[in-house]
Amino acid sequence: MAKVERLALIGLGLIGGSLSLALKKNELVGEVVGYSRQLPTRLRALELGLIDRPADSVAEAVRGADVVFIATPVQAMGSVFQAMATALEPHALVTDGGSVKGSVVAAAKAALPCAQWAQFVPGHPIAGTERSGPDAAFASLFVDHRVILTPLPENSAALVARAVALWESVGAVVEQMAVQHHDHVLAATSHLPHLAAFGMVSALSRLEERYEVFRYAAGGFRDFTRIASSDPQMWRDICVANRDELLPMLDHYLDELLRLRHLIDAGDSAGIERLFVDAKAVREALYQPAQAHPD
Repeated sequence: MAKVERLALIGLGLIGGSLSLALKKNELVGEVVGYSRQLPTRLRALELGLIDRPADSVAEAVRGADVVFIATPVQAMGSVFQAMATALEPHALVTDGGSVKGSVVAAAKAALPCAQWAQFVPGHPIAGTERSGPDAAFASLFVDHRVILTPLPENSAALVARAVALWESVGAVVEQMAVQHHDHVLAATSHLPHLAAFGMVSALSRLEERYEVFRYAAGGFRDFTRIASSDPQMWRDICVANRDELLPMLDHYLDELLRLRHLIDAGDSAGIERLFVDAKAVREALYQPAQAHPD
């Protein structure tokens, strides 16, 4: 990949900060200019070496940049596109890390002139942790993780190739799909599990005996609910932005929970076991089970 002379980073948390650190580690970026709404966040990103220079506005950050990466919550991206329109360089690649693509694409189309609209290649790195903010960033976050690009008809092949090369240079495996298909698939594989984790913790916290319940919570509860420590603002925005795809997925999941409830209520031990066996087989086909270590 050709070296990025100036990267404009809009959003200085886990995803944006990790991209910057990875490019810096591989010596593939000259200067990183960063913007976040909060001054303390900009200063912390500078202190940690995520950026080389803080900017006081989106326009200041993108001016002169050959790559612009937007790593804000999805509901904030519309205002980011509006703010960059007057300063965006005509040769710049603009891409993002939003977990929902339909609403982001609509926001970009509404805010950017036609020529600039064609500079936007939507993307979504399928990587992350439950931590957020500048201190959460680390250079190896994207290694061997998928990044999904959802190119637009207006994007040139050369621009899409630049976006692919950007992510491959930090160790990611890049795939492409249509915008709507992305939102449908991610509603099932990413958004629904987060809602299940948030919902589980919320439900148990409302029990009268909640203190005792949490006191005796074991590793399974910890593992299942780990992602309930994720950024609430980000996941609020995802729920709102991907509502049309998420609601049918929630209904499908609730139907399955009701099916399990009916089996338990009926004392159908064979039916319960069959459901568990089928689910176990699917899970192990997706992820190789850990090898047991002999004592």
